[in-house]
Amino acid sequence: MNDLTTYQRILKLRSIRTYRDEPLSEEDLDAILEAARWTGSAKNKQNWKFVVIRDQKQKDRLTSAGEWAVPAQQAPCAIAIVNLANGYEFDVGRAAQNIMLAADAIGVVSCPVTLHDGDKAAEVLGLPESASVRYAIALGYPTGHTVSLPSSGGGRKSREEVVSYEHY
Repeated sequence: MNDLTTYQRILKLRSIRTYRDEPLSEEDLDAILEAARWTGSAKNKQNWKFVVIRDQKQKDRLTSAGEWAVPAQQAPCAIAIVNLANGYEFDVGRAAQNIMLAADAIGVVSCPVTLHDGDKAAEVLGLPESASVRYAIALGYPTGHTVSLPSSGGGRKSREEVVSYEHY
C-alpha cells in the first residue's frame, strides 16, 4: 500500500487491462467487497448484489455478453454488479467506483467492462427477472508497470471544455 491521498488516488486511477497470472487473495477480495457493500445508495436501499466470478468457464460465458469485455475474461477475478428491482444505475456506478478505488488502495488493479447483451449476462448469472446487470469490474494484480500521477494535462479535456457555471 502506498501513501497517496484519496484525492491523488482519484487522479491517478486508470483502467488496467493486463494482470499477473495469480489469483486474488481472499483477504484482498474481502476488503474490496466490504468497500462495495459500504457504498452509499439512494435512500440507503442498497439495491444491488455483487457476483464474484473466478471460474474461467463462467468468466468466458459472462464476457461473451460484452463487446470489449476481454479484461474481465483475462483477469483472475471479476465482480458483476447486479441492479436489483427499483435500483438506480447511478448507485451501480458509485459501487463500481468504490470497488476500483478500494482495489487501488490495496495494490489491486481494475478495469470496468460493459456487458452489452444484458439478457445474456443475466442468463449466465442466473438472475431473477426483476434484476439486471450491465457492468462488471475486472480485478487482478499488476504486471509490474506503474502509473504515475498525471501531468498538468494528463490526457484529459481542459476544464473549460467540461465545466460551465449556472447554465450549459
